[in-house]
Amino acid sequence: MIRRYGEAVKQGQTYRFRPGVYAILPRGGDLLLTYQASPHYEVQLPGGGIDPGENPIDALHREVFEETGWKIGDIRKIGAYRRFCYMPEYDKWAEKLCHIYMARPVHRLGPPSEPDHTPLWMPMAEAARTIASPGDRAFVADLYSRSRFSTR
Repeated sequence: MIRRYGEAVKQGQTYRFRPGVYAILPRGGDLLLTYQASPHYEVQLPGGGIDPGENPIDALHREVFEETGWKIGDIRKIGAYRRFCYMPEYDKWAEKLCHIYMARPVHRLGPPSEPDHTPLWMPMAEAARTIASPGDRAFVADLYSRSRFSTR
């Protein structure tokens, strides 16, 4: 069974299934995150939806680049969770299946290509308290508490 985080399911609300990929990107005790200025001001794990017909790993590469400008490597899946939420940028209610990966930030290629995103380095302990999504926060907090991550 996949764990669920966030808001309770609203009875009578129709949700559209939306699979997504998100990256925990450690380096030297810090995480590479993205600060999204619109439609919400929030700190997030880089990631997003998997486009129809797109491979999850290709989606992860695309999303991390779009939101941080970085190339990643040494990708490995560490888990998944479900989240039911309203997505104002798409004006829809979604049942999100969030696949969480850990990867190594390899090289900064340039600025993010997605508007209103800024790359942000943050100490892992602070990220475990600051990331907007409760499911993403839980994965970061678990990794931080167990110290089973690589800080290459």
